[in-house]
This record gives sequence, structure tokens and C-alpha cells, in this order.
Amino acid sequence: MLIEPATSEDCHAIAEAHVESWQHAYKTLLPAPYLASLSVAEREAMWRRLHERQPSHLLVARSAGQVVGFVAFGASRDEVAPSDRAEVWAIYVRPAFWSVGAGRLLWLAALQQALAEGYKTVSLWVIAGNERAIRFYERAGFVAEPQSRKQFELGGATLEEVRYVLTPAV
Repeated sequence: MLIEPATSEDCHAIAEAHVESWQHAYKTLLPAPYLASLSVAEREAMWRRLHERQPSHLLVARSAGQVVGFVAFGASRDEVAPSDRAEVWAIYVRPAFWSVGAGRLLWLAALQQALAEGYKTVSLWVIAGNERAIRFYERAGFVAEPQSRKQFELGGATLEEVRYVLTPAV
């Protein structure tokens, strides 16, 4: 498994991994018609825009030359976050590569880069009920901030998300 910065040519494969991951990870949390409507083309455009703005903050995992996952990260987008807090904006791996270490390698590469850029803490948001992701983040050392819970609507479903924070031991 190779972790490296994404290229603009990777944006389509990143979008495919994003959609496929959502369709599997959220199948018990979001309505099937919404998940079926997810557009690779729309996600590709989104990832292409991010890549143009911050190419070093979009990493991919490759296996046999194919993109099997990605992580996007940078400064925290939370209004109340300290300036030295990074955020994992997205981390997704194709379901066929779950539990083989791709997510962990992506996370560790993002963490290493965030620390090298001077960040002291890292946060992320996770949808309540996404038990697989919660286990992954808790194993990585993230701790939930229960007071951060907020509700939002997506695809006709009301969901809740919780911020998790990690203060790495350096």
C-alpha cells in the first residue's frame, strides 16, 4: 500500500471511492434513494476544486496502482477552533479495502503532515451511528466532545454528528 499526494488525474478515482464508501458505510443511516443518487461527476468536481486549492492536503492510498482510498485535511473549519487545530475533512476507503490498513496508513500520513505544519490537535466530525468509523477514530486516540453534537438533514433523514478531537503525544 502506497500513500502519496493525489494528482489531478486521481480526482475521478477519489470520487468513485467517495461514492462507493458512502453507499456502503451509510446504508443504514441514509435513505437508499439518496445514496443511489450520489454523483461521481459532482464529487469529482468537488475534489478537483480542493486539489487545485490545496494539493498537498489530499492524499491517496494506492494498491496495485489503483486508488483505494483518500484523506483530505487542513485547518479546522470550526469557528471556535484554536488556530493550531487541524481537521480531517474526509477519509474514505473503498469497502473492498476496509480492515486491511489503508485507512490507518492514510490517517497516519495526514497526522504526520499536520504535525509538521505546526498543528497541535486534530478534530473531525462523525455521524452518530457510524459505529465502524467511531471504532476507527477511537482506536486512533480521538475522544468525542459530547457538547459538540449537532443535528442536520441529509437526503430526507435527520442525522446527528459529533466532533472528535485528538491531542497527539509528540
